[in-house]
Amino acid sequence: MDAYQLTGSLFADKIGVQRSSISHILSGRNKPSLDFVLKITSEFNDVDINWLLHGKGVFPKKTETKSNSTTSPTLFSTNKEETENGNGKKIQRIVVFYNDGTFDEYQK
Repeated sequence: MDAYQLTGSLFADKIGVQRSSISHILSGRNKPSLDFVLKITSEFNDVDINWLLHGKGVFPKKTETKSNSTTSPTLFSTNKEETENGNGKKIQRIVVFYNDGTFDEYQK
C-alpha cells in the first residue's frame, strides 16, 4: 500500500474487498485468503505472488523483455495441450475446505 501511496480504505476499494478485511489483516487478526491474494495480484501486475506469499523475490516484479514470450498455463486454461495430463482429464473446479467447516469453490 505504501508503494502505491494508498490508504487502507482506498486499497480495499481498489481490489474489491471490504475495508474491515484490510484492517483485520494488517492487525494480524486474520490471514489473507487465496481469493484476497489473487485480487491483489490481479489488480497490481507488478506484485509477484511468491513475494507476497513467501517474501521471496523482489517488489516490484521485474518484467521480462523477451521477443518470443510464452505464457505459462493456468489451472483453467482453455488450451487443450496445456491442461491435459496425458489421460484426457482437465481441471474443472477446485474446492478449498477450511477447518471451520466452510469452503470456497473456484470454477472456470
